[in-house]
Amino acid sequence: MIGRAGIVLLLAAVAGGASTAKPPESAPVIAITFDDLPAHGALPPGETREGIIRAITTRLAAERVPAFGFLNGGIERDNPDAGRAIAAWRRAGLPIGNHGYTHANLDAVGAAAFMTDIVTNEAPLIAAMGARADWRWFRYPFLAEGRSPVVQSQIRATLRDRGYRIAAVTMGFSDYAWNAPYAACLAKGNDAAVAQLEQGFLNDARTAALASRANATAQVGRDIPYVLLMHVGALDARMLPRLIALYRSMGFRFTTLERAQADPFYAGAIDLSRPGPSPALANQPQFAGPPADLCG
Repeated sequence: MIGRAGIVLLLAAVAGGASTAKPPESAPVIAITFDDLPAHGALPPGETREGIIRAITTRLAAERVPAFGFLNGGIERDNPDAGRAIAAWRRAGLPIGNHGYTHANLDAVGAAAFMTDIVTNEAPLIAAMGARADWRWFRYPFLAEGRSPVVQSQIRATLRDRGYRIAAVTMGFSDYAWNAPYAACLAKGNDAAVAQLEQGFLNDARTAALASRANATAQVGRDIPYVLLMHVGALDARMLPRLIALYRSMGFRFTTLERAQADPFYAGAIDLSRPGPSPALANQPQFAGPPADLCG
């Protein structure tokens, strides 16, 4: 947990950086990644998977913010709306990596079934990206990399042999937890509850950003390029304009996943001959999250 004094100091620091029109070259940077393409979470009334992706990609383009998506090719595979969502992401010129065909949890299914899930997902990736494109980035579903060093090494060796790099996570605020209550509150027409969710979403995002900076300073003595985990959920799409504005107000710039993970901190996610798990920041905070009974 980041202490109150640490938060105060960081708030002062980022407030000073945000007072200038253009952040300095030393400003902290974020690479935004979106998991669970083409479908994540409940759909609010009247919304579609394609519409959510279009909202995300349109805002990213308007803000000139790069992003990287991670595909579950077996999720809603027979749903034309999901296919249109993947196509919309690619039409926006955004890359896609491997998140497993069915979003399998390594700790639940075991190494053999897990690798089968990864390999099965390569055909949909090639269909979306093209055989020559750089789609060989992998994001572990549930961030589960194996409970034992033996399993971790087994998966890393197979990923290495297939040419993958791992997309690490060094910033996140459990954004996925907000999408179901958001859909439920919209269905009930509860505008006050939606506003409560929106503010809570931003509050947790700010807490996570402050904590990641503090933890990086404590762990490696400096800022690192942060890799932010998000999902292609309905509330993520709705909040993306305000989220980008929040990060900019805190002094952040944006970069690509590849550039972020060129930092030496991420060497263990690029060179998979090294032991796992993937590089991460310790002491992540507890988040308030959405109220448990909101619109339930």
